Amino acid sequence: MNNILLPTDFSENSWNAIKYAIRFFETKDCNFYILHVSRLANVLSNNTPLVLDEDLINELYITPAKQKLSAVLKQISQAALNYKNHKFYTLTDYGFFIDSVRKSVEEKDIDCIVMGTKGATGLKKIILGTNTADIITKVKCNVLAVPENAEFVRLKEMAFPTDFSLSHNLQVLQPVLEILNQYKAALSILHISKKKAILNAEQKKNKELLQEYFMYNQFTFSYLVNKKVEDAIQCFVQSRAIDMICMVAKNLNYFQQILFHSKVEAISYHTDIPFLVLHEKNTYYG
Repeated sequence: MNNILLPTDFSENSWNAIKYAIRFFETKDCNFYILHVSRLANVLSNNTPLVLDEDLINELYITPAKQKLSAVLKQISQAALNYKNHKFYTLTDYGFFIDSVRKSVEEKDIDCIVMGTKGATGLKKIILGTNTADIITKVKCNVLAVPENAEFVRLKEMAFPTDFSLSHNLQVLQPVLEILNQYKAALSILHISKKKAILNAEQKKNKELLQEYFMYNQFTFSYLVNKKVEDAIQCFVQSRAIDMICMVAKNLNYFQQILFHSKVEAISYHTDIPFLVLHEKNTYYG
C-alpha cells in the first residue's frame, strides 16, 4: 500500500495536482491523505496580540477547513476519480506548513508528496511556490511537483538530468525503475554542460553504473552543450516529448545551476511538465 500526501489550499492549482496524483497512481493500492494547514492570524487589526484558545481555533480554522475538505472528497467522486483501490482521508492542522507536513509524513508513513506549483500560461515562466520549494529541500520525502497547467498523460518518456557525479546511492533511483516498468516508458539520461568537455574518469565510471542499473529498461544517453542551460533543457523536452523530469534532492546544488535560478525559492521552467524529486531515505512505491 502506498501512502500519498496531497497538501491543498483549495486552489485550482492544488486541485489539478490532486487529479494528477490520483491518475498517476491509478493502478496502485493507495491511501491518499489530503492535508490542509491553516495559518493562524496572530495579531488583530490594531496590532494587539491575538490569543486563541482551542475552541476558537476550531471555530475559525479547523471546522471550516474540514467542510472544505469534505467538498474536495465530493469533487473527487463527481470527477469519477474514486478508484476501488484508492482510499481517501482528510487531515487538518494549523501553524507552520512545513512542520505540519513533516508530522504527517512521519505519522502516516508517507511515500510521496504530490503538490502543485504556481505558474502562468503562455511564455511566462512557471515559478515553484515557496511551500513546494521548502518541502523539496526541508522534508525527506519524495515530491512530485505538478505545474498548474499540467495534464495527466500516460508516461512515454522521462528525462533524468545528471552530471554523472552520483553523490547519491543508486537505490534512490528505484522509483524511476518502478515508473518505467509501470508505464513501459523510456528514460533519457541527460548530461548538460555550458562548454564542451570530456567526461573524467569518475564520470565515466558513474555513467557505466547508470547503464548497468537501467540495463533492463529502454534508455538513452544524451549530451547537450549550451551556455543557457534552461533553454537547452526546454528544447530537449519539446523535441523528445518528455512527460516528466526526475532529479535527486542530494544533487540540488547541481540543479540550482541547471534547472533553477540563483535560489531554490525561484525554481522555474518554461514547461508544464511535472517533475519528481527523490530523497534517499524513502521508498516511494510499495
